[in-house]
Amino acid sequence: MKYVGMPGGMWLLFAGSFRRNLTTVLKYDAETAGSITAKAKGRYREIIEKLPEFEKGDRFKMNIVSCAMLCAFFLNMPERPSVEDATAYYRESMLTGAMKKFCRMGGKRKFSEKDIAGMKATAALRAADRNPYSWNMTYHPYADGSGYEARFTKCGICTLMKELGLFDLTPAMCRLDYTMSEIGGADTFIRTYTLASGGPYCDCGYKKKN
Repeated sequence: MKYVGMPGGMWLLFAGSFRRNLTTVLKYDAETAGSITAKAKGRYREIIEKLPEFEKGDRFKMNIVSCAMLCAFFLNMPERPSVEDATAYYRESMLTGAMKKFCRMGGKRKFSEKDIAGMKATAALRAADRNPYSWNMTYHPYADGSGYEARFTKCGICTLMKELGLFDLTPAMCRLDYTMSEIGGADTFIRTYTLASGGPYCDCGYKKKN
């Protein structure tokens, strides 16, 4: 994957937040936070450039790029964080003002014809059959019309974090699904299983509010 484009843009958008939360969440001093960030930038680019390009229409490129950034920081921390600390660090680092606005805009489009069509197209694409860093999912509308479930049987984040020796910290990323749903305001997020915790699949249920 080329660094120029989305990956480079993501670094510009989020690196400051990731650095700041090394101090505010993980309690590193400013000097250590600066050192971690400087090293993470090179590691991030290295991870990105080893990833394959994503197919046109694959909606999950941003997910794997976010994972690469988080992993680059984890790999350069003096101490491995707990899952709880990693979860708080990732949440606070990702939830910039721009990201919150993105979530609210997504909430306004939730359950629209375009949203449903996009979910069905993603299910039909089965991108992980050709790219192990992408996702395969199936689409399951609720019988009562109250929403739908996206059920993932392959997960690019799991693949990358296993390769980097960070698989035990994968739940730190999974938890953000709840937070993004809360900010979006259109649905209640429902989950029973995750691949990261040994489940048969990851279920992402979106039940309409009101």
